[in-house]
Amino acid sequence: MNKKRLVQTLLTITAFLFLFGCAAKEPAGLPSFSAKQFDASMYQSKVNNFVIILDASSSMEDYCMGNPKFMIGKAIAEHMNMTIPELGQTAGLRSFGHAESISKNETELFYGMEEYNSAALAEKLGEISKAGGYSPIGSAIAAMGTDLESLSGKTAVIIISDGLDMEADMAQAAAVKEQYGDDICFYPIQVSNDEEGTAFLSEIAEIGGCAGLVNARELMSAEAMAAFVEKVFLENADAPAPVPAPMDSDGDGVLDPDDQCPGTPAGAKVNAVGCWVLDNVLFDFDKAIVKPATFAQLDAVYEILEKNPAMSVELQGHTDNIGSKKYNMELSLRRANAVANYLVDKGIARNRLATTGFGFDKPVALNSTDFGRSLNRRVEIHPY
Repeated sequence: MNKKRLVQTLLTITAFLFLFGCAAKEPAGLPSFSAKQFDASMYQSKVNNFVIILDASSSMEDYCMGNPKFMIGKAIAEHMNMTIPELGQTAGLRSFGHAESISKNETELFYGMEEYNSAALAEKLGEISKAGGYSPIGSAIAAMGTDLESLSGKTAVIIISDGLDMEADMAQAAAVKEQYGDDICFYPIQVSNDEEGTAFLSEIAEIGGCAGLVNARELMSAEAMAAFVEKVFLENADAPAPVPAPMDSDGDGVLDPDDQCPGTPAGAKVNAVGCWVLDNVLFDFDKAIVKPATFAQLDAVYEILEKNPAMSVELQGHTDNIGSKKYNMELSLRRANAVANYLVDKGIARNRLATTGFGFDKPVALNSTDFGRSLNRRVEIHPY
């Protein structure tokens, strides 16, 4: 089985800077994502096939959760692909919309139908780069039905969309459901909080008859995405894993069987699986100046270090790919030192703060877009 690519280290950032409204004018930045890796020996696929249908129509250019809806929808598809284990399923990726000049019935199968390979699907997902045009989700669903005609077994259809301007397209979903019956399930994921979209996608879920509507904001963490993937795609193999006695050894409020990060430092806030989560510090282009927007998160790091005097952290600087390798290596180290200086000014001893620069060698997002480059201009904070 091919290894899943990891976007970042196991210590992911918190989501308290992630805006849940739909009125922001500038990208707020998505939480970093480190996919859960399922043990293939513990699971088997409950579906023979799956298809991801991604909405790339013009309404997906609007902002929600502090970011363009298209970026959120694409991130959901990327995170799902990173999380699904390769268990011999047949997979497909279909999209619709793409450009104002494209006809109303435009939809394209970017990947599949073929044996699932996460790396290959990720490459094709990268080709869906722009939202625009009409919203022919009905045509996409009908075409997906044709994609499945040579296949057999159970199929999961993941529909990632805002659900807008689609009222006339309900009939195609009903027709595909009638064609495949209980062998097909629709799992719509809404990338907005618009009532019109909620009503439409809820009806799609009802036609599918397998699950209710899920909102994208509910799937942004690695834990939530893993739970979704496990529910939709997986079932336990014959031999169940042993269940340890419930304890909370590090006192972080998460029992040991569920604690993926034992030994949490005193006073640290943890996520649902007991991991101390830290924010990346983002920087403006060609700058190594800590922005006021990041002061609160660095103050939280200071408080943890103050309560745990034996703890040290490594500050890892990164850049986008604009400029020479040498210049960006120097810039990334300057960014790491800027964060160190902030913590030293607060009172943390400099010898507790290691600094390293990686230049543009370790991106967490595509450098082909302004938005992706903005996420790569960062400092990661790693306790040790």
